[in-house]
Amino acid sequence: MQLRDALDDYKRNTGHATRFPGERRTVTGRFSGGDGRLVHVAGDGELRDFGYPLTGRTGLVRSRVGLAVGDEIAWLDEVPTEQRYVGDTTLIETVHETDHGTVTRHDATIGDAHLTRASVDVGDDGHANVDPADLSLVVYARFAPDGRDDRVGQLRYDDAVEVYHADERDFLASDTGLADLRGQLPATFPELLDDAPTDLPRDRDGDRYEEERLSGEVIADVPFEEGVATVGTLLTDREETTREAARERLAALFAELDSPDALAAAAGETIPAVPESVPARESVVADLRVLSLLSAESGLRIAGPDFDPFYSTSGGYGYTWFRDDAEISTFALDADDRLGLGLDDWHARSAEMYVATQRPDGSWPHRVWPRNGALAPGWANARIEDGPDVDYQADQTGSVIAYLAQARAAGVDAEGLDETLVAALAGLDETLADDGRPVVCQNAWEDSAGRFAHTTATFLEAYSELALHGDGLEAAALDADAFGSTAALDPAALPDDLAAHARDQAARVYDALDDLWVPERGCYALRETAEGAIDDRLDSSTLSLASAHRSFDALGRGDGEGGERGDGADAPGAVDDERLDRLVSHVETVVDGLAHESDEIAGLIRYEGDGWRRAGQRSEKVWTVSTAWGANACAELAVLLADREDPRAAEMVENARELLAHVSPGGSLCEPTTYLPEQFFDDGTPDSATPLGWPHAIRLATVALLDDELPQFADRVAADD
Repeated sequence: MQLRDALDDYKRNTGHATRFPGERRTVTGRFSGGDGRLVHVAGDGELRDFGYPLTGRTGLVRSRVGLAVGDEIAWLDEVPTEQRYVGDTTLIETVHETDHGTVTRHDATIGDAHLTRASVDVGDDGHANVDPADLSLVVYARFAPDGRDDRVGQLRYDDAVEVYHADERDFLASDTGLADLRGQLPATFPELLDDAPTDLPRDRDGDRYEEERLSGEVIADVPFEEGVATVGTLLTDREETTREAARERLAALFAELDSPDALAAAAGETIPAVPESVPARESVVADLRVLSLLSAESGLRIAGPDFDPFYSTSGGYGYTWFRDDAEISTFALDADDRLGLGLDDWHARSAEMYVATQRPDGSWPHRVWPRNGALAPGWANARIEDGPDVDYQADQTGSVIAYLAQARAAGVDAEGLDETLVAALAGLDETLADDGRPVVCQNAWEDSAGRFAHTTATFLEAYSELALHGDGLEAAALDADAFGSTAALDPAALPDDLAAHARDQAARVYDALDDLWVPERGCYALRETAEGAIDDRLDSSTLSLASAHRSFDALGRGDGEGGERGDGADAPGAVDDERLDRLVSHVETVVDGLAHESDEIAGLIRYEGDGWRRAGQRSEKVWTVSTAWGANACAELAVLLADREDPRAAEMVENARELLAHVSPGGSLCEPTTYLPEQFFDDGTPDSATPLGWPHAIRLATVALLDDELPQFADRVAADD
């Protein structure tokens, strides 16, 4: 998105009840990609690239497609349109009904290329006397190579046009040639200053001959052959791909992918195949599609498509957060183990990147660019700036440790994994206060500081998973030259038995949680403030206590590598009866207290008093990640209860399935696209990053958990429904 586009959107949407001006929204439409480039096909058919964080290439920033009869153009974004995914792929079919005929488009992103195949059918159903030979496809495309919309040029060839700045080269070509081609300068200063938005493309201006070559804007007339025209774009780097190779690549794609079936086959290769026997298969396919779309070749993921690159109302979304990413990795690992999804490559790439991006003090930075793990803009990098830990999100390190420990147990092979876990354990110790809870730091929602129940939960889970799966970890694995930047990371200062040390630390954190219990509300507090006061508001992030206690409970039950099963709840390290009662009370209180329903939606708000992105709405907005988290917490707690033959397990399963239904296909929080947006207004309008990877991963794991560990309750739930 360029500043001109942001200003244009600001003019169009200032004062809107549920739209924040200056953004590029993806709450409608669908994405194609999963193998590098990420292209959004809006509900009206507009194409835009969102893959810069994944590939480093900007590509298309605006586009329009029209059907021309002579000088008359019917823009397809102004006519009735229907859209769908084709099968279990990222191929998008969009059908436009124009006065001249029905245009059926198939859009597929294959690597760094995107193909739009358009077929036109004039039929005999009342379209105004149109000769198919008179029809052509008009394509308006604006590229921003290297993220620039100034000092950009064009090169014209017989079969393509190249837009370039310095390193990035963007190509547009057609399988049927280009009957006419012209350029256009971006919006002028008077147009930018005008109160009215600017409609593009403009008519040709004969007085501005230089605009034909000195911009990233192209208007092409593409002829149909036998009712079909295919247009392709390709994003390249001058160091990697020659001009000739780029044109040959597009020509080869036109030849190979010359039908919807061929496009579907190619677009299906970017998503793991899902067995027909998998439960809630539509939901699982959608989750794997989204997680594939949001992934870079490195294996790291963006949180969601970046709808707000100018930080107009947020801090941006097109980055990798280690909290979100590691939890997605953990959920995917768990679901794969239960459902047999064949995600070994995902698990290995995640582990390798977590090893590669660990800092010398054993922690992980606030956020990075997913394409290479380089530090990205952020506001919680205290450990890089040598500041106090207040501006550090310690839960991110806890989440990565939990994943790496489980990946190690699952046999994921990543060079340096053991050394990374040893350093991470030492780094975690350094941010654990003497009372057994994490030090003052930033929270999961990144909007306050304190000593949070959620951060404590991630520490409990991290220590527990290390204790369960840390056999053979040795301090000697720590390279003092590579690490050792703090006293805690001195190999000589680490205990001999690191798994036993992690077990002891888990027990300390478990006991320290009592400090956050609020008996008056029957729940754990959101946090202890930096000043020592208890903030007892309900917060959906505290639902993470359920999975953390399942990990801790496994210690007492001997579920680790080579451990013998203990004697149930009375075994050392297992969750005791009082804590289990408190967990049940906590989860019920949070789920009930954060539940919010309107005529259009139902789900959980993020936390009590959440004022972010409300616009004109007075109440807190419903969040999909909070709702999915509620479902997962109820399911995790149901397993703990079922292990003890506690009758409360059945009620927890019912709660889990009810919450899961809200975020499942057909639920009020799941869009017809199968996407989960981050938030919803009460009138049912989706808002913010869409799709958001985190709730999709939680949904995936919750479906698998309910099917695998709690099938005995399925008949009862079905009967109640």
